[in-house]
Amino acid sequence: MTHLQTISEYQCFDGKLGFYSHASATCNSEMRFAVYQPPQAAQKPVPVLYFLSGLTCTEENFMVKAGAQRYAAEHGLMLVAPDTSPRNTGIPGEDDAWDFGTGAGFYIGATAEPWRSHYQMYSYIVQELPAVIAANFPIKPDKQGIFGHSMGGHGALVCAIRNPKQYKSVSAFAPIVAPMNCPWGQKAFNGYLGSNQDSWRAYDASELIKQLGYHSLILIDQGTADKFLTEQLKPELFEQACASVNQPLNLRYQDGYDHSYYFIASFIADHIRHHTIALT
Repeated sequence: MTHLQTISEYQCFDGKLGFYSHASATCNSEMRFAVYQPPQAAQKPVPVLYFLSGLTCTEENFMVKAGAQRYAAEHGLMLVAPDTSPRNTGIPGEDDAWDFGTGAGFYIGATAEPWRSHYQMYSYIVQELPAVIAANFPIKPDKQGIFGHSMGGHGALVCAIRNPKQYKSVSAFAPIVAPMNCPWGQKAFNGYLGSNQDSWRAYDASELIKQLGYHSLILIDQGTADKFLTEQLKPELFEQACASVNQPLNLRYQDGYDHSYYFIASFIADHIRHHTIALT
C-alpha cells in the first residue's frame, strides 16, 4: 500500500473531503491530491470520478470552488482532484512562466530534457494515481470517469480517448481541444516533447478522436464570453473532428459565461449527472 500523508480532512455533505500527499515514483517527486468520499463510501465501494484542473491550479481549486461535493454525495460518486504538475523539482526555470513548468504539466509524458525526469503527468494520471486511489479508498476500479477544465479538459479528453476501457465517461469545461493549433499547446509541446510534431499528435484530442473515436457521448460546455475562446480553445476544431468520424458530441455554448470557476459551478450538476449515468 502506498504510504499517504494526510494533510487535512473535513466533513462535507455527510462525506469526507481530504487532502493528501505521497511520494510519486512516476513523477519522481512528492505529489498532492484531494479526495471527496461521499457518504455511501462508508458502506460500500463507489464509482470514482477524476477532475483535472487548469493552468496555475493546485489540487485545491476544484474542491473549494466548483460546488461538486453536494452532487457527488447525492449520486454516490467519489471525486479525485490531482495537482496540475510536479513541484519543487529543482529543474531550472520551472517557476519562470505561468503557462509552462510548475502548475502547467499539461497531462503529458515529457520526453525532452530536463523535463522528462519529473514531468510524467500522463502516466501519473492514468496509471499511478488510480492505483494509489484503489489501494487506499473504497472504489469500484471498473467504474471510472474523467473530466476537467481548460488544460485539464485537454487532459481528460486525451486520457479518455486513449484509454476507453479505463474511463467509462468523459466531459470537459472550456477544454484546450486542439493544442497543436494554439499558443498554449505549442509552447507546452515544444518544451516537453521537442520540435517533432508527430509526437504531439498523441496528446491532441482533435487528432486522437479521428484515429480512435470514443465509445460514448462526450459532453463539453464552453462559455461564449471566455476570453481564451478564439485564440486558445477552438472548440469548432474538435466539433469538426468528431463530425468527420460520427463521434457523438454534446457541445453546449453557454451564453455570457467566462473561463472561471463561476462558470464551472453553474454547470457542475449537469456534468456529475452525465458521469453518474455512465458509472452507476
